[in-house]
Amino acid sequence: MVTIQETEIKERGLVAVERAKKLNRPILMSEVHKMDTINPLSFFNIGNERYLGERFFWKDPKDELVLVGLGITKQIQSDQATDRFFHVENEWETFLRDSIIFNPYKEIGTGPLMFGGFSFDPSKAKTELWSKYADSLFHLPKYLLSIIQGQAYLTTNIVCTPNDDVSLFNKVVQERNHLLNSLGQRSRTKTTILLQTEEISPEHWKKTVDQIVKEVSTGPLKKVVLARELRLTFNHEIEAEKVLYNLNDQQHESFIFAFESNGDCFIGASPERLVKKQGNEIFSTCLAGSISRGETNEEDRLLGEELLTDQKNLIEHRYVVEMIKEALEESCEKVILPEKPQLMKIRDIQHLYTPVIGKCHQDTSLLLLVERLHPTPALGGLPKSEAVEKIRQVEDLDRGFYAAPLGWVDYRKNGEFAVSIRSGLIQGNEASLFAGCGVVADSDSESEYMETSLKFRPMLRAFGGNVI
Repeated sequence: MVTIQETEIKERGLVAVERAKKLNRPILMSEVHKMDTINPLSFFNIGNERYLGERFFWKDPKDELVLVGLGITKQIQSDQATDRFFHVENEWETFLRDSIIFNPYKEIGTGPLMFGGFSFDPSKAKTELWSKYADSLFHLPKYLLSIIQGQAYLTTNIVCTPNDDVSLFNKVVQERNHLLNSLGQRSRTKTTILLQTEEISPEHWKKTVDQIVKEVSTGPLKKVVLARELRLTFNHEIEAEKVLYNLNDQQHESFIFAFESNGDCFIGASPERLVKKQGNEIFSTCLAGSISRGETNEEDRLLGEELLTDQKNLIEHRYVVEMIKEALEESCEKVILPEKPQLMKIRDIQHLYTPVIGKCHQDTSLLLLVERLHPTPALGGLPKSEAVEKIRQVEDLDRGFYAAPLGWVDYRKNGEFAVSIRSGLIQGNEASLFAGCGVVADSDSESEYMETSLKFRPMLRAFGGNVI
């Protein structure tokens, strides 16, 4: 483990206190240190004792970047429905103004960084299910572990007020040393047993699908995505650490995430990137159309070929490609995408997949791109506003953060958001899992029901349940 000079944070912190006195307001002091190897799951685990409810975890599909946050230095939250993306970005930039940042490294994802997301539809009536999450919620962690191409960095973020003195930094040094010294300790885990699996109103959900099929066949709607819920009950409180470990092991080539708030934990393994910004480059993913994996290589190949030629799925996919291309062209000088989709194969399911690359201005707002892209036709439907309004009317489920943008933005305007599908919400000894499917004119409610059952599998397995 790299030894961090204790005098540095005190000297830098006192500079920040002097600036806070001069400006008569709180000032962020942030410092970054390169570290020896740290296991990110272990770092998340050791936060259980002191930071339970204030942690997040993020890993991209290619292991290029892993982020783990412990503690909350700054929280940005809002339940306003209009201009919510602008509000978050404006508060973040205002907070960063006049901050003192000691970061000698150029790596994206180090230094001050906020992690969080937005609800699917802030105009939908909020239920008890998502009462612990604001419609817009982001955390700047006290301690951020960033693992970039295998190299570990530790960012410490402290808000300094005009009344602070060296005792604040002595406390932080003690706390940080305790964290780093705890990394080798093994945490005890309880054996949790699944007692009950409850499908929430499956027959009513199928009738809603049939209703939407009629409307899509006769009206202006082309597609509406309907989601449903599976509720799990266990004999003990669910340990997010254990579920996270299972997801990382079983769905490693996905975006693995966990985001705690007030005791609840939103957790999942999404195959779908919404948008990534790296300097002046933009990356997005068109993911729509799915089929199961085969039990043999030959069956798997035949199923993949069937998906690549299935007109219903190809039409659904084209809707997403056209929408994402149009949204990115508003901000990008150039948009590049292949002519035909390819297959993305994950453990339980294979999807039609088209990668998109754009070239934009360095100062292009990532959150503006998120606003333009959310929800894609794969998660909402078409036309966009009409489909979301229809979901609001007929869907019993309060989606909360399910199927919505979740990710991070750093102080250099880089970041990445995934679409938080294949996910669940942990609440004590219970958890809700979520899955949805696109309803079009030739949809069959029983087939769509089976598709959602297939999409429950990754999370159900991670929780230790029997795959339905």
